Amino acid sequence: MKIKTALISVSDKTGLLALAQELKRNRVTIYSTGGTLAFLKQGRIPVRSITELTQTPELLGGRVKTLHPKVHGGLLFLRGDLKQVREAKQHGICPIDLVVVNLYPFRETVRKPRVTLKQAAEQIDIGGPTMLRSGAKNFKSVTVVCDPGDYPQVIQELKTRKGAVSPELNRVLAQKVFRHTSAYDGEIARYLSSDEEHSSEGLPKTLHVTYEQSQILRYGENPHQRAALYRRQGEIPKFSFEQIHGKELSYNNILDFEAAVDTLREFKEPAACVVKHNNPCGIAAQSDLTEAVVQAIDSDSMSAFGGIVGVNRVCSEKIAKTITEKLHFFEVMVAPDFSPEALRILKSRKNLRILRLPNLYDIGPYDLRFTKSGVLLQDRNQPIWKREAKLAKNLRWVTRKKLEAGETDDLIFAWKCVKVVRSNAIVLTQGKRTVGIGAGQMSRVDSVKIACMKAGERSYGSILASDAFFPMPDNIEVAHAHGIRAIVQPGGSIRDQDVIDACNQFGIAMAFTGERHFRH
Repeated sequence: MKIKTALISVSDKTGLLALAQELKRNRVTIYSTGGTLAFLKQGRIPVRSITELTQTPELLGGRVKTLHPKVHGGLLFLRGDLKQVREAKQHGICPIDLVVVNLYPFRETVRKPRVTLKQAAEQIDIGGPTMLRSGAKNFKSVTVVCDPGDYPQVIQELKTRKGAVSPELNRVLAQKVFRHTSAYDGEIARYLSSDEEHSSEGLPKTLHVTYEQSQILRYGENPHQRAALYRRQGEIPKFSFEQIHGKELSYNNILDFEAAVDTLREFKEPAACVVKHNNPCGIAAQSDLTEAVVQAIDSDSMSAFGGIVGVNRVCSEKIAKTITEKLHFFEVMVAPDFSPEALRILKSRKNLRILRLPNLYDIGPYDLRFTKSGVLLQDRNQPIWKREAKLAKNLRWVTRKKLEAGETDDLIFAWKCVKVVRSNAIVLTQGKRTVGIGAGQMSRVDSVKIACMKAGERSYGSILASDAFFPMPDNIEVAHAHGIRAIVQPGGSIRDQDVIDACNQFGIAMAFTGERHFRH
């Protein structure tokens, strides 16, 4: 079926003139409203006001203009049903074959500062979604376009099919409409949700979430698995990254990249990390960021090979040169930004993925994880620096030996590091750098042994941080054998006293934080 009549009403005019010109070439009758009508007239496109179709003026300040039987009848009546065809003709309802509509910019409006509820409500589109849904329901006869990105494909079909659009494309566009309007309604519901609509624990009772495919990934966890990255549909993301060089990303790259982000966010001071298999293998914080990079790599230089390197400041030429000299091969480089000289050096590695992350610290309040049982949601485990002063004040020394006041910063650094390591997590630090990390073991004492093994002689005089309490004093025995001088851990085991006694026996200082940091 050729397109003979179109209805166009859009807030976003991007690419519209090219589509309208193709409709003009095919002698399509176009009806339009308000600003779109003026825009098409200015572009010398023959266009009629919607009031010519409905024979009814726009009412209530434009709130009611397309909610009319001649609009929705023209979209909905079944062209192959003789009874409906006769009924439409009897009531002067003409078929509308093409609807081009995009919705009021509700999402963009509510993200502006100091927007009132009244202003937000005025951007809730009623006629637009209704027209889209009417046309999409009748997709066998009606072409419905809600995304300017689809204009070129529609134009191409109009050219090659002599003014018609294929049933296959109509169906695809209809699917897109229902996803689009669903996400739009969900955004409105989220905005209007009040505190009363949260559970007694303060978490949302309902999750209004729609994701759309953003990027096909190179492969999944393994090359035989397909993978893609999905983003919240229609959302202007607070947290996003830009790939500016290198091979396409894989599933594992995304996971490791986000582990690097979580690590870097723990530090307000200049910091660097190296991540491998979703765990940091080196972390350092120094006023000289280049020195921090060196220390992070040297923490476990063998594991750093093929890893992800991240810094929480602009990557300079000196930093880029240092990394490329120390690491023969690494997969990804992450930074808030890069100097032109740094990019020149890094881009010399043809396959190196370079990711710019301008909003490192701006992430939403919840963590979501999709499981076979459903969706898990929890409050995000906020960076320790946000409450660092309180933590330092409330540290509880439980052993006879204590660290000097000036060494508390080193202890808290170790605590920040262990927070971002997978459980069971043990981290050894010297000053503001890691020297040994034990991660993901089923037995905590095994994590202690691995961290000490990784540290080698550097374990002597180091600080040990544990993400959860020690269930047995055997951990302390291993720590003593490798020269650990101080321990920071949450406390809370029924055998805390046994662990404290072991520390006192070996002359190890130990402080309790009172908070656990499991990371599964």
